Amino acid sequence: MRGILRTLALLALAVFIIGPLVQAIVLSLTVTLPHPGVTVGDWSLVNYRNIFASPALVASLGNSLTYVTANVVLTLSVALPAAYALSRYRFVGDRHVFLLLLAFRITPPVVLSLPIFLLFARLGLLNSPFGIALVHCLFNIPIAIWILESFISAVPREFDETAFLDGHSLPRFFVGHLLPVIAPGVGVACFFCFIFSWVEVVFARILTSTGGKPITMAIDALFTFQTDIGLVMAMMVLSLVPGVALIWFVRDHIARGFQLRA
Repeated sequence: MRGILRTLALLALAVFIIGPLVQAIVLSLTVTLPHPGVTVGDWSLVNYRNIFASPALVASLGNSLTYVTANVVLTLSVALPAAYALSRYRFVGDRHVFLLLLAFRITPPVVLSLPIFLLFARLGLLNSPFGIALVHCLFNIPIAIWILESFISAVPREFDETAFLDGHSLPRFFVGHLLPVIAPGVGVACFFCFIFSWVEVVFARILTSTGGKPITMAIDALFTFQTDIGLVMAMMVLSLVPGVALIWFVRDHIARGFQLRA
């Protein structure tokens, strides 16, 4: 009896999670507004064709991929050395710095929206994917340092000392020896940076008022007096593809990373 209840509970959970996704895919393949050559209610790829026929929608996909990639690269470039320093060296206030980084991460983004808008306007970074990538780094670097510091701390110090005794410099040891060992941690950090940056809306809305709009803002702009729901669902399905691809390629690192942290 308990086995049946558990199976029913898992099925209900699967339907609850997968149901909206299936509905979105079905609607993305359904004609919801009149278009030449098709009838409302027909199954068609017209919604996907309309996406690639729209320069604004295609540009939004490129903008999102650009700033998310830049954000992940910049975040890891800063977080990896910082996490190593916090893990291996002791200095006055090191733990306080660590806590301040985490406290900054839980600051509501909207609190910083006006100062960041004024600063970026002065620097000419508005309506630019690079500007969004920079501001996302402010929030992703603390969480990436927190994740990577715990993975580096799990590596014995003797591992570093042995490499240095063998004549490896710090950069060579870092790239050739340490990074492969903490690859699961890097995968987990990449995963969280990507997810936060890909779905973030507050700064994307504020910093892209006239151009450089990411996919979230492009979807938001599709809601008008007569919304083409099929087109909106097609954009939503396409927006899932990069995230699913990332999870697929780093799934082993993510799984190992969560196991090690547990």
